[in-house]
Amino acid sequence: MNNLLKLDEVQMKKIKDLASKLRLELGFTNETPIANNIFTVLEKLNISLLEYPIEPVGEKPAFSAVLIYSKLEEGEDIAFIGLNTADYYDKQIFAIAHELYHFKTKTRSHLSRPSEDQKDTVEIKANRFAAEFLLPEDKLKGLIINEFKTYNLTRIQNKALLRFIARLQCDWWLPYRSIVKRLLEIDSISEKQYQSLYSIDERHDDSSYGRIAKATKEEVFEKLNTITRNIGTSPSNIEIIIRNFEENRITEEEFNNLLRMFNKQPEDFNYKVEVDEKDIAELNSFFNEDNNNEN
Repeated sequence: MNNLLKLDEVQMKKIKDLASKLRLELGFTNETPIANNIFTVLEKLNISLLEYPIEPVGEKPAFSAVLIYSKLEEGEDIAFIGLNTADYYDKQIFAIAHELYHFKTKTRSHLSRPSEDQKDTVEIKANRFAAEFLLPEDKLKGLIINEFKTYNLTRIQNKALLRFIARLQCDWWLPYRSIVKRLLEIDSISEKQYQSLYSIDERHDDSSYGRIAKATKEEVFEKLNTITRNIGTSPSNIEIIIRNFEENRITEEEFNNLLRMFNKQPEDFNYKVEVDEKDIAELNSFFNEDNNNEN
């Protein structure tokens, strides 16, 4: 943790205020976890989501998420978040929340890569915003007081802390390590406790934390620890494709090919489209070649 830049009180207050304002605008009080509703948040903010798994190449980590702006013919900007689904589900949720900071602060198009050694102030702010947006600090402090009757957790045994963190993770859907960082950032745990907690293998079912988390909420814990590798897009984008076909702006072949890009087909929407087998073979060849190039 010592190798991370620290935000000052003014910076942290601005981030808290920004996260709180956005939560309230979206209908979330401090008592309400956002969790899986992060995808509904994108819809409410008119941000299109594109999901695709991009595996890391060698030791170079693949991107977590990317915020992209595109300009319509009318001159209006539209925003997209490209989400790398070759990652754990809880980290996907955190990555989306991270990109929302860049969206709200208008830092334009942005690509985020996972890193344990963040020294970019903007990225530090975006990570803190994501944590605050998903679990407000005031709520976290209240939960600590209710659980331990003290804000200082330096004398609390690791086993008790792990049980508490497991409940936090399964209720609020943050990554384990993000929660551990928050506890240090708000001065509830010591640097020594942080190092001990952070070194735990939080993903393995048979680790000290994994056993506790599974016993807490097994279904949720397994979902958060799933690498989904989803390929998809926002329902609004699919609707645009369908309407373009209905209004004869794209051909049957284009309609079919666009839907196949997101693992869907015309029959899913009660359309029957005749496509030549040769075209299907060419499309499959294209995606196989593209995947090979990425690897």
